[in-house]
Amino acid sequence: MQATIQVQGLTKRYGRTTAVDNVTFGVRPGAVTGFIGPNGAGKSTTMRIILGLDAADGTVLINGTGYRALDDPLRAIGALLDANAVHPGRTARNHLRWLAYTNSIPAARVDEVLAQVGLSSVANKRVGGFSLGMRQRLGIAGALLGDPPIVMFDEPGNGLDPEGIIWIRTFMRELAAAGRTVFVSSHLMSELEDTADHLLIMGRGRLVADISMADLLTGASGDRIDVRTTQPTEAMAALANAGGEASTMTAGVVIVRGLTGDRVAAALGAAQVAFTEMRTHRASLEEAYLDLTKNVTEFSASPEVPA
Repeated sequence: MQATIQVQGLTKRYGRTTAVDNVTFGVRPGAVTGFIGPNGAGKSTTMRIILGLDAADGTVLINGTGYRALDDPLRAIGALLDANAVHPGRTARNHLRWLAYTNSIPAARVDEVLAQVGLSSVANKRVGGFSLGMRQRLGIAGALLGDPPIVMFDEPGNGLDPEGIIWIRTFMRELAAAGRTVFVSSHLMSELEDTADHLLIMGRGRLVADISMADLLTGASGDRIDVRTTQPTEAMAALANAGGEASTMTAGVVIVRGLTGDRVAAALGAAQVAFTEMRTHRASLEEAYLDLTKNVTEFSASPEVPA
């Protein structure tokens, strides 16, 4: 059986508040699955339930077994949920040795994962003196300790410098390419866009979308064409006369929908409107995400600035 995470009918309530509302999804191997949504959407709660840290209604299976029934959990699934959940008085090496001992993992594995995440030089330093980025790397080392087929990360890029961001992005891709199941929650949309193959999008406790990255971006891009011109007013009039919907968002760029590239060029040519660039718009993950979650955001700031 391929290693997977299967969630069925997951529901978690805190009094009258429903944090997770009848959520069902699967996370497959050989791909990076991004888990995104606004603050308060239920992502962290769902991850805690998967790891048996919170009880809930519904079913969660790790490769066909509930987390609490696993003999050596770190050999089945490795997870980083909170990089600060480490005793500050322990050294990095001793922290990992303790994890290895409690999961029947050979002690020799500790130095292997420290090298893997770039912490060999500080292995004997106390974690209390680590930066957030160093603690993130230590948490990732702990997740890898049992060489598990499934890894789950909550905001793994927190505190990492640019080199660290590139490293974790590449590292997750390598894990997926090796056939592992990679499940990652992040608010860094630009990084996730270059990393994830599939997306699970939450909003107010519910699953808003279960979709491939390619399909989400294609759908969000639609038939929009961006035209760069020094005659935006004339261009908008010509495109509207041709049956398109034209608008501007940036100086010198006209956005048109409802027309093919050939018809846009023909309409501008007939009206003798010069343009320097015409390109099919490709939506970013941030753009697609904001559009998809605009009605399910729990906390949002007012755009108005008080006098």
